[in-house]
Amino acid sequence: MKHIVITGSTRGIGYGLAREFLRAGCRVMINGQSQESVDTALQSLREMYPDSVEGVMAAVHKRDEVEQLWKYAEKQFGTVDIWINNAGIDQERKYFWELDEEAYDRVVHTNLKGVMNGCHVAFNQMLKQGYGQILNMEGFGSNGMMREKMTLYGTSKSAVSYFTRSLAIEAKQTNIKVGTLSPGMVATDFLRKSLDEQNRKIFNILGDKVEPVTKFLVEKVLENQNNDAKIQWLTKPKIMWRFASSMFIKRDIFN
Repeated sequence: MKHIVITGSTRGIGYGLAREFLRAGCRVMINGQSQESVDTALQSLREMYPDSVEGVMAAVHKRDEVEQLWKYAEKQFGTVDIWINNAGIDQERKYFWELDEEAYDRVVHTNLKGVMNGCHVAFNQMLKQGYGQILNMEGFGSNGMMREKMTLYGTSKSAVSYFTRSLAIEAKQTNIKVGTLSPGMVATDFLRKSLDEQNRKIFNILGDKVEPVTKFLVEKVLENQNNDAKIQWLTKPKIMWRFASSMFIKRDIFN
């Protein structure tokens, strides 16, 4: 039985991952920034898995709170096999020069510093227990793609990808595995907020609902034995097929 910690897992992809790990027979620690969000997600998950899921409030940009998250998971589970840095926030749909300092501090602190905090805490604790796997969530910008009014978010995710690849190189001398999860375009509230009419068509071609994506990712995570793994849902062959088939298959991932 694997023991999993997922940051930012009270909704969206993080919640979907938690549910799929539970379905696979794992024990899961969920996390959110507010006690209310944690309590709501726990109540829902415990209807099906009453003895396998725990939760704790922690802000990932605060190192001491991330340390408490590990300690609570260790207390509940004994060990942590897999730590997933999923917590992330979107940016306001504005040009970079229109954003104030607080706006970009918030995105960078959560999306980049939060990942670094999670990796630092989990890596050091996994060194003590002698094994473990750390996975960081990619997003728009991880592959270098750019779009207006997404500069800040894309920069944060590009930095996460670089950081993860470099950390995986450093991890080669240890028993800790470091890698990335790439879910592609998933129909969450996070994605809905970024939609306009111009983007809706492309999202309906390439996007997916949460369930099939998280099911695939969880299966691959549990199978993975490699350091520097890139577990990717929306591969280049799948993208080519989606565009080719869009002429005769109409999809609406938001209904």
